[in-house]
Amino acid sequence: MYEQTRDPWMLGLVGLCAALPALVLAPFSGWWVDRGNPLRIYQGVMVISLFSVLLAWNSTTPAGLFSAAFLTGLVRSFSSPAMNSIIPRIISRSEIKRFSAYTALAFQLAGVVGPGLSGILLGAGGYTFPYVLCVSSLVVGSLTLWTMENRFHPSRHPTARPSAWREELLSGFRFVWAHPVLLSAMSLDMFAVLFGGVTAMLPVFAVEVLHTGPVGLGWLRAAPAMGAILMGTVLVRHPVSKGAGSKLLGSIAGYGICVLVFGLSKSYLLSFGALLLSGALDSVSMVIRGAIVQLCSPEGLRGRIAAVNAVFIGSSNEIGEFESGLAAKILGTVPSVLFGGSMTLLTVAWVGWRSSEIRNLDLSRLEK
Repeated sequence: MYEQTRDPWMLGLVGLCAALPALVLAPFSGWWVDRGNPLRIYQGVMVISLFSVLLAWNSTTPAGLFSAAFLTGLVRSFSSPAMNSIIPRIISRSEIKRFSAYTALAFQLAGVVGPGLSGILLGAGGYTFPYVLCVSSLVVGSLTLWTMENRFHPSRHPTARPSAWREELLSGFRFVWAHPVLLSAMSLDMFAVLFGGVTAMLPVFAVEVLHTGPVGLGWLRAAPAMGAILMGTVLVRHPVSKGAGSKLLGSIAGYGICVLVFGLSKSYLLSFGALLLSGALDSVSMVIRGAIVQLCSPEGLRGRIAAVNAVFIGSSNEIGEFESGLAAKILGTVPSVLFGGSMTLLTVAWVGWRSSEIRNLDLSRLEK
C-alpha cells in the first residue's frame, strides 16, 4: 500500500478495514462459537484466510488491498473465540498458565519467520515469493487442522425466545463489564496497543528516517517477535503467577518507553533494539492477559468473552494502525509515535492507580 500511495494515511485505513468486521461481528461470532462446533469454525476461517491472501496477491489497486484487509478482519472475528473455546477442552486448568506461554511463543515465532523471510524474499525477487510462502503456510495449517479428531460437538440449547437473543449476544460484554480483573486487564492492553503500536508506520520509518530497504524493513517487522520469543522461552519454563499484576503494569510501561526510544532514534541498530525489547515486554503482558481470560471465563461464555477480548485487544491492533496513520497525517510521523508512547505510559499510570485488583493480582488465586 505504501509503495502504491506513499501516504501513511492509507496505511491507517488498511488497519481500519481490518478492525471493522471484528467490532461489528464480535457479539455474533462469540455466540456462534458457544453454540456451535469451535473446531469446524476454526477450520472454516483458515480457508477464508487463504482467499484473503490470494486476493491481496492479485490486487493492483488500493481497493483490492482494502478488501483483503476486510476479509482478514472477518476471519479474526471468529478465529479468536474458536481458539479460546478449544484450548480449555484439551488442556487442564492447572496448565493454562504454561500453555498461554507456549501459545504466545508459537505466535511470536511465526512473527519472526514470516516478516524476516518476507523481507529477504521481497528484496530478492519481488512480491511473488513472499505470497507463495504465505499461501503455502496457510495450506499446511489448514490441512493440519483437518487431521484433528472432532470431539467438539455443537452445544444443544432450546430455541431462544426472540426477546432473549439480545441478552445472549451481549452476555459476554456484560460479564466482562462486571468483572474487575477482566475489565481492567483488557482495558489496559487495549489502550496500550491502540496508542503504542508502531507497526503501521514501519514502512515510513524505514524509508524516510532509517534509510533502509525491504530487507531492513523485514527485520524491523520481525524484531518485536524476536524479543517475544526470547522472553517466551523464559516464561514457558517459569510461568508468571505471583505478582502478576505488578508485572503486567511494569511490562506495559516498559513497552511505552521502548516506543518513545524508537520514535526518537535515528540509528537502525537502536531502533531495532527498541523494537526487540518492546516485543519481550509485550510477551509478558500477552501471556498474563491470556491466562486471565482463560481462568476467569465460565464454560458457557468462553466464546463470547473471547470475542470481547478480540474487540478490546485484537481489533485495537488494527484501530491502532488507523490511529497511527491519522496521527501521522496530523502531527507528522515521528511526533505521532512519541504521542503514542506517552499515552501508553499515562494509561498504565491511570489503571495502576484506579484498579487495586490489577495491582494485587495473583494468578494462582484464579486457578481455584
